[in-house]
Amino acid sequence: MSAHVYKKVEIVGSSTTGLEDAITNGINKAAKSIKHMDWFEVTETRGHIDKGAVAHWQVTLKIGFRLDD
Repeated sequence: MSAHVYKKVEIVGSSTTGLEDAITNGINKAAKSIKHMDWFEVTETRGHIDKGAVAHWQVTLKIGFRLDD
């Protein structure tokens, strides 16, 4: 087994429907340009309030991925 090297990037995913969708939206978008993604970590959760109700969700994600050999 070889020793791998990893890198982490930070992104923000958003959604009007909920936290899980915000996470999924962020990961799906990142997957279009980042190869070998292995894990994610939610580091912040935010929301936008409009007229007394939650209108928008945002999550800050750290995504770990393996660098090419």
